[in-house]
Amino acid sequence: MYFKPEDRNKKILPHDVFKGLIVPRPIGWISTMNNQGIINLAPYSFFNGVYSWPNILGFSSEDRKDSLNFAEESGEFTWNMATWSLKEQMNLSSEGLKTGESEFEYAGLTPETGKQVKCPRVAESPASLECKVTQIVDLNDIDGNKTSATVVFGQVVGVYIDEKCLTNGRVDVTKLSPIARCGYNEYTVLKEVFTMERPPNAGNALGGKPLGSRNNE
Repeated sequence: MYFKPEDRNKKILPHDVFKGLIVPRPIGWISTMNNQGIINLAPYSFFNGVYSWPNILGFSSEDRKDSLNFAEESGEFTWNMATWSLKEQMNLSSEGLKTGESEFEYAGLTPETGKQVKCPRVAESPASLECKVTQIVDLNDIDGNKTSATVVFGQVVGVYIDEKCLTNGRVDVTKLSPIARCGYNEYTVLKEVFTMERPPNAGNALGGKPLGSRNNE
């Protein structure tokens, strides 16, 4: 089967193939606060790390939402890891509440004051990354037309990690049990990992090599 993305309106398949193929996607559980002190928490399906050093990540907001507006206004946001034990709270925080209504309260979560940023992190989450906005980019299509999507990039300025989720100084995802978005209303949970030795001439993902060794990747 082969078709052009724009042909999806011809009902070749009943569901969007793109979202079913770009999987699993880490969940961008983003907390923000505007300059008036109003707090927002929302999960984003299109999210990932984009650069290893300095640590830069990004989330894409389709249409203007509080997370985008607050991050743009304050220049800050925090990513919180969504885990198996927090899946219901993460889902509840996607509710379209009015600006000023607390997703933290609605989902039964605790806001914990940030260290390097003003916006709070999710206290129940075992890992959070405090970020300062570096760029905000409106996405265009191949014809130069502006889409409804905006990507917010942020550099990590503070890291929280529950020490119980470390093994020999490394993040142990089997202890974290992070969840990820798949296609449609499907999710997955990461409980198992495997290792492979990289080819001897593989590129170094550490860019500027601040840690001094490939073994630290």
